Amino acid sequence: MGQAWSRRKYHTLRLSCAFERLRELKRPDAPNSGERGSAVIDFVMIGALLTLLFMAIVQLTLVLHVRNTIVDAAASGARYGTLADRTETDAEARASELIETALNGDFAADVTTAERNLDGIRALEVTVRAPMPVVGLIGPRGVMEVTGHAALPK
Repeated sequence: MGQAWSRRKYHTLRLSCAFERLRELKRPDAPNSGERGSAVIDFVMIGALLTLLFMAIVQLTLVLHVRNTIVDAAASGARYGTLADRTETDAEARASELIETALNGDFAADVTTAERNLDGIRALEVTVRAPMPVVGLIGPRGVMEVTGHAALPK
């Protein structure tokens, strides 16, 4: 019986110490009372910063994807237009078709071709001007212009 009594006394003493510490924390003059609620503010600030960083990464990824797709379509269109039985019109159509298939018709609105002389070699140049893709309301504005070249047969 003595042992059970001492255990009960021990637990009562621990519980009273815990309540005393809680009372101290609730007092306005307690040492850490100025930091109450700061975890919520920290969470909101860090969360907003991480969200902004994540959206910037998504925006950069989207711009690079669209640019690489358009570069590939312009180069493929130029190579297609230099085949023996094809013309510059076929090159424009091929580049537009590839862009519309991979992205959207809005990106294929301005496709032009021209014959150029590059270092003494006749080449077909396919130029694509497309708007920058934007995630949300924030992002790069303007137009990106890419070209693809292929040597013309003599």
